[in-house]
Amino acid sequence: MTGLRAAVVVLGAGAGRRVGAGTNKVLLALDGEPLLVHSVRTALEVDGVHRIVVVVRPEDRAEVTDALTPHLGTHDVWLVDGGAERHDSEDRALQALRADIEAGEVDVVAIHDGARPLAPADLFTAVLTAAERTGGAVPAVAVPPLSTSSGARQPGDLVAVQTPQAFRAAPLLAAYDAARADGFTGTDTAACLERYSSLDVVAVEGSVVNLKVTYPEDLPLAEEILRRTRG
Repeated sequence: MTGLRAAVVVLGAGAGRRVGAGTNKVLLALDGEPLLVHSVRTALEVDGVHRIVVVVRPEDRAEVTDALTPHLGTHDVWLVDGGAERHDSEDRALQALRADIEAGEVDVVAIHDGARPLAPADLFTAVLTAAERTGGAVPAVAVPPLSTSSGARQPGDLVAVQTPQAFRAAPLLAAYDAARADGFTGTDTAACLERYSSLDVVAVEGSVVNLKVTYPEDLPLAEEILRRTRG
C-alpha cells in the first residue's frame, strides 16, 4: 500500500446486551485484555494507517482510555462519543476525520466492529488496498448450505459479510452528509454507500477466524481460536 494514507474507525459504543455481561462487550476480557484492545492493536500494525478513531459510549471513556494507553506507544488514538445507532456512530467518526479527509490527508477509511477482536492485519490490508482501487471493499465468507426442519435447503451461494469494511474517504464522507440531510439510517456502511454514491463495492475473501463476539459462548470460542492461531 505504498503511499496510501488510511484511517481506521473501531466501533465500540454498543451495549452488548446479547452477550449478557452487564457491561459494554468490547471491554470484556479476551486473553486478559479487552476485546477493543485487540482490534486497535491490530490496526496499529497495518501499513499506511496513520489515524485511528475509536467510538465509545461516554460512560466508558475512562475505562477505554485506561485499557488502550499501555498499547499505544507514540501513536495517537482519537476517542469519539457514539450515537444512538451504528450509523450515527459511524457518522460521528467521519465528522472527526472531516478535516483530514477534505485536506487529502486520508485517502481510505476502514470501519471495523470492536466486537471482532481476531480480524487479522492482512484482512485490513486487503480491504484498504481493494477500496483504494475500486472505491469500496467488504470481506465475505461463504455460508455452508443448511437444511431446515421441513427439509428445505437454503441457497448454496450465500455469504456472510464481515468487517473491516473500507471505502474511499471523500465519497464516504459525502454519502454520510447526504444521509444526514435525508434522515436516512443504514444498517451498515455499505448500505449508505449504495444509496448515496456510485462507488463500486467489491467483496474480498474474509477470514474464518474473524469471529464476532455476540453471545456468551462466543468468548471461550474466541479464546480457543486465539490459542490455535498462536500455535
